[in-house]
Amino acid sequence: MMTPVLTEAQLAQFHNDGFVVLPKFASDEACLALRDRAMQLAKEHVPSPEQATIFTADSTAKHAADQYFLTSGDKIRCFFEKDAFDEHGKLRAEAHLCLNKLGHAMHDLDPQFSKFSHNEKLASLANQIGMQEPKLLQSMYIFKQPRIGGEVNCHTDHTFLWTEPQSVVGFWFAIDDATTENGCMWALPGGHRIPVKSRSRVNADRTASYMEVFDETPYPTEGLVPLEAERGTLVLLNGTLPHLSGPNTSDKPRHAYTIHAIDSHANYPADNWLQRPSLVMAGFND
Repeated sequence: MMTPVLTEAQLAQFHNDGFVVLPKFASDEACLALRDRAMQLAKEHVPSPEQATIFTADSTAKHAADQYFLTSGDKIRCFFEKDAFDEHGKLRAEAHLCLNKLGHAMHDLDPQFSKFSHNEKLASLANQIGMQEPKLLQSMYIFKQPRIGGEVNCHTDHTFLWTEPQSVVGFWFAIDDATTENGCMWALPGGHRIPVKSRSRVNADRTASYMEVFDETPYPTEGLVPLEAERGTLVLLNGTLPHLSGPNTSDKPRHAYTIHAIDSHANYPADNWLQRPSLVMAGFND
């Protein structure tokens, strides 16, 4: 029998609001070790600026037709910030300090990320919120670099990691303190009950992704609340919860690590952009 992680009040909040904030879920030591490892991986895997893929989570989606991105589901790859380059196309700093994120299989391919991602406490948490057989689909290490860290438009994770029925849950860890000054996350309490407005799909030959729109009206912004979080905090996110983050215009980084898990009992369509041809999904305690 798994030891419960959430109190009854926290579990009720997750179901009512679509998210719950859990301070001190991970130790400072574990977060700082993961931070150091992410910086090492960034240096090891960063491509040359000429081969750069720019990742944007705004309306431009410059990465959507890039094979380096579309084939990254079973690899460790680096993606640049759109503001990493100056008006002459030159990087504003060392390449590894201009990254938006690492993705999308560190939890499988790197021992330190695997250790952080697979443990009994996360398995118990997934079980407590009702996941029958959770499997880790993807991982992302977000750098949110000082002064160039880009905004993330209001979206739901289900849009990009579609399952039938919906089953995706986000496990977002604050590796640095996240504040309104350095681009913390914002969420819409209860917004997970709003029907999802779009679905991302890839075309038949997997050369580009596109958005199937069900409802063109934007998600409401009135009522959004900031999810400021100290290092070690875990924010648990329902897959249909609208959330966003602002740009980091401060001089402080806002590193974060996210795992997205799905239930193996749900169908994961072949036209999702993220596929894992060389990797089998494992559970939290596998």
